[in-house]
Amino acid sequence: MAYKIIGDSCTDLTEEMKKEMGVHLVPLSIQIDEEHILDDDTFNQEEFLNKIDKSPNCPKSSCPSPETYMKLYEGEEDVYVVTLSSSLSGSYNSAVLAKRLYLEENPNKNIAIIDSKSASVGQALIVKKIYELAKEGISFSEIVSLVEQFLDEMNTKFVLENLDTLRKNGRLTSLQAILVSALNIKVVMGATPEGTICKLGQARGIQKALNLMVKFIEEDAGNVIHKTLGIAHCNNLERAIFVKDEILKRLPFKDWLIVNTGGISTMYANRGGVIVSY
Repeated sequence: MAYKIIGDSCTDLTEEMKKEMGVHLVPLSIQIDEEHILDDDTFNQEEFLNKIDKSPNCPKSSCPSPETYMKLYEGEEDVYVVTLSSSLSGSYNSAVLAKRLYLEENPNKNIAIIDSKSASVGQALIVKKIYELAKEGISFSEIVSLVEQFLDEMNTKFVLENLDTLRKNGRLTSLQAILVSALNIKVVMGATPEGTICKLGQARGIQKALNLMVKFIEEDAGNVIHKTLGIAHCNNLERAIFVKDEILKRLPFKDWLIVNTGGISTMYANRGGVIVSY
């Protein structure tokens, strides 16, 4: 059966992956001060990071409209949609509403809306899994079931160099952020099964924090011989390669991929952030 894979723009893919898998990315938008930025191919990461550095305000994202999703549901293909965690964005709810409206006129259409419970490279791994299963000619219902199982087993962890965005959006008090910055403390965080963010640990200095994250991954990764390791970085490829090498010294992943963060992931990760999904 023909198929179509859709991701919101927090799905961080390489250009090669986009072309090979034919993924349709639906852009979210970002507002910083009075400026609205569309998270599509026109997004300029360095300019955006500079705007964040200069602004006292927290950038905010807006999810795609249901109409934007509905247009992509058209056609004869089975449709698979992968969104940013519903705990972080309304993108999932928008895609679900679009499905409900579309099925009123097209009740026999196969549409699966998948809440990644993750972000960035976690979404990329889900898209990759759907693509591999669909290429094998597996049925729609079986792909949905296998992807749900894949989601249950997937983990996401990350380390941020800069906590300004968390401070600006109220997740940290100014005092906490100042103390963390003054003491050069870097926090290791992860995604809960519900798709929210939790603190896993902390270390003084980015190198120690990255090593601590690698240690946490080694402890809970389980059997990875058939898994792909996914790493996203915000403007720091060298750091992503270091994390990849350290993980592969310890765990025999089948494959790995590294991506740079797009607009929404850059907003959350900020300069130097590293996200790992597996």
